[in-house]
Amino acid sequence: MILEPKRKIEVIFSPALFEYRQLRENYIIVIIDVLRATTSICTAFEYGVRSMIPVETIQEAKDYKDKGYIVAGERIEQSFEFADLGNGAFEFMQEYLKGKDIVHSTTNGTVAISMATKAQASEILIGAFSNLSALANYIKSKQENVLFFCSGWKNTFCIEDSVFAGALIEELMQTNSFINHNDAAHSCIELWKASQNNLLKYMERASHFQRLRKYKMDEVFDYTFTLNTCNVVPKLYNDRLKDALKEEKE
Repeated sequence: MILEPKRKIEVIFSPALFEYRQLRENYIIVIIDVLRATTSICTAFEYGVRSMIPVETIQEAKDYKDKGYIVAGERIEQSFEFADLGNGAFEFMQEYLKGKDIVHSTTNGTVAISMATKAQASEILIGAFSNLSALANYIKSKQENVLFFCSGWKNTFCIEDSVFAGALIEELMQTNSFINHNDAAHSCIELWKASQNNLLKYMERASHFQRLRKYKMDEVFDYTFTLNTCNVVPKLYNDRLKDALKEEKE
């Protein structure tokens, strides 16, 4: 009996480390920015948005705005006055956004997406606590290795992204088809084990949690750390994100 080789799971803790991981094998990259971009992206698709176009810079977002696109996003310390929406998940639950294409630019998450497009990834997916099970099931149905790319905060480590990576790794490891390939992945599992029984309370120690609270962007914390509110798998198709679960049915 010939055993199939196990698929590798790796974690990159911040964009500053991403350039040092040269992908020479088939990998799915999962972008994680729990507070707030990837939670908002998942919510947008759950509530019927057709696509989201992630852009790295404010100028790119302004160029799309000038072409008539709906623009969402924020910079914590910098104004983004022409945006139609911010980056809070509740803002994407509005009826008028159904079937729309939205341009999205944020402090950390869309920067990580832009970096990931420069790697030779098999797929680029979006992950948050809100789509944990849907994303895990989708990845299980594939054959590639998996790299979790935590967007962090301005190139630094963030607890919330790593805890989510740990939760997703635990889901994947239940199939016995995966193997943790670096110490970061093992560390994420330990963080998840330490936090899972009271996730929101645990997150109060996170610097980005406190930062958003300071700027009164904490209205969606309960929602952000609730598992499986969205049955979607946002995936990058060329320049825009779409829900892979819908795309693969069509």
